[in-house]
Amino acid sequence: MGRVTERRRVIRVRGGAVSSRADTLVAEEPLEIRLNGKSLAVTMRTPGDDFALAAGFLVSEGVLAGADDVQNIVYCAGATVDGSNTYNVVDVRTAPGVSLPDFTLERNVYTTSSCGLCGKASLDAVRTTARWPIADTPPVRVTPEFLTGLPDQLRAAQRVFERTGGLHAAALFAEDGELLDVREDVGRHNAVDKLIGRALREGRLPLSRAILLVSGRASFELAQKAVMAGIPVLAAVSAPSSLAVELAAETGLTLVGFLRGPDMNVYAGEERIALPSPAHPG
Repeated sequence: MGRVTERRRVIRVRGGAVSSRADTLVAEEPLEIRLNGKSLAVTMRTPGDDFALAAGFLVSEGVLAGADDVQNIVYCAGATVDGSNTYNVVDVRTAPGVSLPDFTLERNVYTTSSCGLCGKASLDAVRTTARWPIADTPPVRVTPEFLTGLPDQLRAAQRVFERTGGLHAAALFAEDGELLDVREDVGRHNAVDKLIGRALREGRLPLSRAILLVSGRASFELAQKAVMAGIPVLAAVSAPSSLAVELAAETGLTLVGFLRGPDMNVYAGEERIALPSPAHPG
């Protein structure tokens, strides 16, 4: 616990001058997620908010829909041969009566800190397992100026990034711009799972009035997680993948990419953004 960063000595070369100094690195360790005692997935993550990460992952997999679905979440003691607790194995126990999708019990998933699933089968799986269709009534409505101000708020809230420069972040914002929550991790998908897992444990799902902002690109997996949590708007500071755009268009998700300075690209769901009329070509 508490291994968010590590200190290591490095050799620095600057302008031909060589020096030695201690540097702060972001920690990366494996987390095994078990469901009712059965190993389900292993992900590389930054330690911290592990219970929220596991819960958010299971929301994305269509296993959990609310806080009442969870009986408890615990670290597994005796995870090593000598019986010590590494705090790298988490077991999620579902409440009695919670039905489990067959696919979650049949597959063992190894995920890296930047992974994503691809293909038509993945699109079909999201479509068939989403608990809450995106249904913000009345629709969330934001301006381009509102969106362009979010990355600065996110960066200001990234405490560990300022020390390491090595973390992705995800944040939830309210329609009025209030920062609701922010999480950091070596994997952007883990940061999103931590946000969603915290929302589940606090009884706040679906997040039908929230805007999700992620550092880096918008992969299919991140769009999937937004849809599974009922989030209507996903914005990213970098590019989306083609499959993320396809999923957004199919599910009604507003997807914004390349959110940098005053600029952005709107790939789907433009009806939620109060865009000015396009200029006519001269």
